[in-house]
Amino acid sequence: MTRKTAKDFEPEVLKLFDSYVHGQLSRRGFLASAAKFTVLGLTAEGLLEALSPNFAQAQQIGSDDPRLTAKYVEYPSPAGYGKIRGYLVQPAKFTGKLPTVLVVHENRGLNPHIEDIARRIALDNFIVFAPDALFPLGGYPGDEDKARELFKGLDQSKTHADFITAAGILKNLPEGNGKVGAVGFCYGGGIVNFLATQIPDLAAGVPFYGSQPTAEDTAKIKAPLLLHYAGEDERINAGWPAYEVALKASGIHYQAYIYPGVQHGFNNDTTPRFDEAAAKLAWQRTIEFFNQQLRS
Repeated sequence: MTRKTAKDFEPEVLKLFDSYVHGQLSRRGFLASAAKFTVLGLTAEGLLEALSPNFAQAQQIGSDDPRLTAKYVEYPSPAGYGKIRGYLVQPAKFTGKLPTVLVVHENRGLNPHIEDIARRIALDNFIVFAPDALFPLGGYPGDEDKARELFKGLDQSKTHADFITAAGILKNLPEGNGKVGAVGFCYGGGIVNFLATQIPDLAAGVPFYGSQPTAEDTAKIKAPLLLHYAGEDERINAGWPAYEVALKASGIHYQAYIYPGVQHGFNNDTTPRFDEAAAKLAWQRTIEFFNQQLRS
């Protein structure tokens, strides 16, 4: 079956889906609003199904890949929910101490796509930890709609503290070199921006289309940043001009790229919003940035 891309959908349908994914529109609201865009027998339900993730189709690195060692681990997090659980991945064979990367998921918890992202980074010779913010509520439920609903029940102050704890865990791993980078997507991109304001020794931050901190908080950032934005992402991009002004005013080292003509979520290869060319370039830049900032 031919893989669909964003160009196969009306722009308004993509906006409706973005609102649905981010909790601004209910499933019923999406179906009602998308009904007028159905063509050639494709129902509104069919549109939603076509836009939703297909994890198996997009997996790049198998969970049993012999080049990697992967396991689920738990750590205390007294400042947050009390305990965090996540996916820890590292090369099966390495010498010396490796740099570490924290991976922060979207607003659905630690789903198969984010686990695959963690494995991709680990294959580039990093130790990677991807926590599941939904762990205190039972963990990622295996269903994206249920995950989104669960996410609404999180106490974000505790969740934020859990991610700060996770970064500290990586910093102190015996196998690590003490340098921690963070990469996140959508909700996770916002968390990476947040972590940069809270962790003075964060060595690198890479938010993909993440919400931006206030100018006051931006002034606290010490980490170099690599920021990725989608050209067709009005919701997130609305906050970028003020963020850029604040970054410049505080003398923060940053690189920012806006990828023209692509949708929010363009790096997520489980959905039609994925853009192969933009994702490939952004990922190449991300790994190069981590190599520069975390290995020196």
